[in-house]
Amino acid sequence: MWKKIFGGSKPAAEKKPSGMNPIYDRINWQRLPRHVAIIMDGNGRWAQSRGMIRTAGHKAGVKTLKNVLKAAIDLRLEALTVYAFSTENWKRPRPEVDFLMKLFSEYLLKELEEMNDYNVRIRFIGRRDGMPEGLQRQMNEAEELMKHNTGIRFNVAANYGGQDELLRAARSLAKKVAAGEFSAEDIDAEAMEQELDTAGDPPVDLVIRTSGDQRLSNFLLWQSAYAEFYFTDVNWPDFTPECFVDAMVDFAGRDRRFGGLTNK
Repeated sequence: MWKKIFGGSKPAAEKKPSGMNPIYDRINWQRLPRHVAIIMDGNGRWAQSRGMIRTAGHKAGVKTLKNVLKAAIDLRLEALTVYAFSTENWKRPRPEVDFLMKLFSEYLLKELEEMNDYNVRIRFIGRRDGMPEGLQRQMNEAEELMKHNTGIRFNVAANYGGQDELLRAARSLAKKVAAGEFSAEDIDAEAMEQELDTAGDPPVDLVIRTSGDQRLSNFLLWQSAYAEFYFTDVNWPDFTPECFVDAMVDFAGRDRRFGGLTNK
């Protein structure tokens, strides 16, 4: 349970709360990102380094996700998007893919109610029709249950690829132009963003990638146009809320210019 892990009750609504876990003492509450995206890498490496099978790493990674989501709630982030399963991950060995689908289903069954209690609004981005039918039903039910929640937007990228998302958005706009809804000249950034899976969310401010690799791996290509990047050698199962705070502290020290001379 989240309360057992972090102590206390649900956070109050104020921006800079009192009585929070001491791990948040280093936070600059005026310079937090609105939208954080995480590439949760290193589950398999974490397991293999311990002489365990890769699936043990995925199971440990689920516990890490729960703790990090709770930290994001504590910090009042508007949106958290996590890369759970890419369009390329189908190339992995079948037993591992099957395990991941089962783990995904178990996560929803176990955590759905508590996420709802914490006012989380969950959304699944990517090609849902490529997932197992039973899991699709669970995803739909989870979104329906939490669609009116007003807390953090928790986006789970499953069967997702950034290039695929942009192609789907372009096709949708082309169909609307063909139907006479608007002209090609009317297509601008705002129109494009409304066709993306993350429509309604703020742009990504910070991308975190664990386990040492320093690449975007086809994740949120449009949304991360001006994002800051934070890379760590820590494997995802070892990525604690303290590690998440480290990323927030690092972000607060960045000078975000957005193509200009200075943001200060």
